[in-house]
Amino acid sequence: MLRIASRTGLLGGRRSYSALAKGGPSIAGVGDIIAIASGKGGVGKSTTAVNIAVALAKEFKLKVGLLDADIYGPSIPTMMNLHAKPEVSEDMKMIPIENHGVQCMSIGFLVDKDAPIVWRGPMVMSALEKMTRGVAWGNLDILVVDMPPGTGALIVSTPQDIALIDARRGANMFRKVQVPILGLVENMSCFKCPKCGEESYIFGEGGAKKTAEEMDMKLLGEIPLEISIRTGSDEGKPIVISSPDSSSAQAYVHAAEKVTERLKELANERLKGPEILL
Repeated sequence: MLRIASRTGLLGGRRSYSALAKGGPSIAGVGDIIAIASGKGGVGKSTTAVNIAVALAKEFKLKVGLLDADIYGPSIPTMMNLHAKPEVSEDMKMIPIENHGVQCMSIGFLVDKDAPIVWRGPMVMSALEKMTRGVAWGNLDILVVDMPPGTGALIVSTPQDIALIDARRGANMFRKVQVPILGLVENMSCFKCPKCGEESYIFGEGGAKKTAEEMDMKLLGEIPLEISIRTGSDEGKPIVISSPDSSSAQAYVHAAEKVTERLKELANERLKGPEILL
């Protein structure tokens, strides 16, 4: 499992969060690693990962990588409109494929899209190892990792109680192993009628905000339920690219901005030394 970990980068200087501090995984040349996940499938985790990655690259001019760690259900190739196989460098590392200013790597580049993936634990870990250290990422400010459902450090949930229950479990798991949580993103927060403009809270209202307050987490953003987000994902055109001035795109940009702010906060917390009393 990739845990959120940060090293050198422009978002707060040299630092190391729990995974690296305990000798956990690191990737040469990569500054911050952000795991984006959900407690359950179908809540918009991959869509959030793609749009935040593109927003970080486009709006904040950062060098961003996107790793599809969802081995059994890779969706980044479709969402980023990338279907070629990665080339291999002289030192036998795969070269990420770029679109929208983001360097991408996915198991979906390496297997047929209709082929079932029935790997067990050791094979999955070997594949993840290959896609992290076996990739010529170069120098990145941030590597966004689209995790499998049930894991993560930036938690994505819908307002539904059943989804929020799983989000709580995920957050508590990462706190137990001392992995910093950036915050909670509420996806499908409301539906705005394209004809009359009336807002309907199909999955409930304010659930993520309440959960974030109760668990002392930051609410990083509220993403509306809109057809354009879904069609953009299917067509390989993230909403922050296809309709950058829309309210949906701006919601992702706002969430990306909150991510950079949280990274700086966590970096500053790590840099604080013990108070010396005389």
